Amino acid sequence: MTILLQISDAHFGTEQPPVVEALLQLARAEVPDLVVMSGDITQRARRHQFSAARAFIDRLKPAALLTIPGNHDIPLFNLALRALAPYANYSRCFGENLEPVFESAHLLVIGVNTTRPHRHKDGELSTQQIERVTNQLQRAAASQLRIVVVHQPVLAVRESDEDNLLDGHRQAVPAWAAAGGDIIMGGHIHLPYVRSLRTTFGDLARDIWTVQAGTAVSSRTREGITNSVNLIRCDGAQSPRRCTVERWDYVPTLNLFERHTSQDLTFEAA
Repeated sequence: MTILLQISDAHFGTEQPPVVEALLQLARAEVPDLVVMSGDITQRARRHQFSAARAFIDRLKPAALLTIPGNHDIPLFNLALRALAPYANYSRCFGENLEPVFESAHLLVIGVNTTRPHRHKDGELSTQQIERVTNQLQRAAASQLRIVVVHQPVLAVRESDEDNLLDGHRQAVPAWAAAGGDIIMGGHIHLPYVRSLRTTFGDLARDIWTVQAGTAVSSRTREGITNSVNLIRCDGAQSPRRCTVERWDYVPTLNLFERHTSQDLTFEAA
């Protein structure tokens, strides 16, 4: 069994220490094979906020780590740094590769940098990024669960979130589905959900799912939804490929994360 832990929108700088400790406790109990941080690691991309996030990861000691920046991980008020070295503080703590890839016998996880320094919060996919990910998905092994990690969502379940949709998603979703993609993982809107993308793209060559995460440890929760993370469990020996997506919510009265929902997904052959 392979376990992936998705942590999104941690917004270090607004983190809640009890929630941080509870998340560390969950990670130590589950021992994920891969931790994915799907953007907005910090609140304002300040050096001390990245240092706090790095200290959290150093305590967590993941077997493997994949991170991508979110719009909050680019300086907002330091215009000179935003223009000349927008990812300097991010890279100091998490490396210069903004689009990392993790590969194992049972997982292919492809990170995509959807931030743009000239944009305040909106995300964007270039034609080159869409093609690169498509080619990587096409080369995946049959045993690999194929996950693409972006920051902004590719599906809005609420009308108020339609402005947050990732620019270029209408080109990317059909291409990645046809290439064998299974899951597009994101965050940004602090709203957790799992949905088939056929709800929006009815003519997909094969189904592909979106897995959205809430905010992991920040006080910036949304509409009464508590802090949450996702756990994905998969067994590459299964055919067809399948996995279980679990949403784990923070319970303040117990000071721990508890499983809130569990959803089994089965994926069509490419």
